[in-house]
Amino acid sequence: MTLKDKIIQEALRLFSLKGFLNTSIDDILSAAGASKGGLYNHFKSKDELFEAVLIRARGIWQAKVLKDLDKLHSPLAKIRLFLDNYQRLYLKDAENIPGGCIFITLAVELDDQREDFAAQLQKGFDGVKRIIRQMLEDAREAGELKPEVEPEAMSEMIFASMVGASVLYGMQKKDSTLQRSFAPLLSYLDDLAA
Repeated sequence: MTLKDKIIQEALRLFSLKGFLNTSIDDILSAAGASKGGLYNHFKSKDELFEAVLIRARGIWQAKVLKDLDKLHSPLAKIRLFLDNYQRLYLKDAENIPGGCIFITLAVELDDQREDFAAQLQKGFDGVKRIIRQMLEDAREAGELKPEVEPEAMSEMIFASMVGASVLYGMQKKDSTLQRSFAPLLSYLDDLAA
C-alpha cells in the first residue's frame, strides 16, 4: 500500500469514528505513520483529502452493497440481497468503517458546518434512493409486487429504514440491532409481494 493509500485509508477510518471536523491532521498522520510533508506531498489540504476519502468510501460501498446483484434475475430478490449486503457486508465492515456508515456520520456532522460537503453527501443519498426505486419499479413491472406499490414512496421508506438502522448499529455495534431494524422491513416487503 502506498503512503497516499495509507493516508486515505486511515482518514476514512478516523472520519467514520470521529467525523471530519473532529479528526485532526495530526490524528491522521499518527494513524498512517506519516509526516506532514508526506501528507501534503499528496494532498494540498484536509479538504482535498476529504474528497479522496469520499471516492474510496463510495468504492467500498458499491463493492459491498451491490455485490452479486447482477447475478440475480428477480428484482425482488435483488432488493433483499441489497439490504442483506448493506447490513452484513457494509455496516459490519470494521476494517474500513469501524464507526459505522461514514456517509451518515459525515452528513449529520457537516450539514450545518460545511454545506458544500453536505451537498455531495446528499447527492450520494439521492443516488441510493434512485437505485432502490429502480429495483422496486422493476419488481412491479415483473409482477413481483402488488400494482398499488408506489416505488417512489417505498424507496424513501427503505432508505429511511437503512439510515435508522445505520445510526443504531453505529451506536451499539450489535447484530441484534440490525436484525430488529431490518426484520420488519423485510416482512413488509413480503406483504407487498404479488
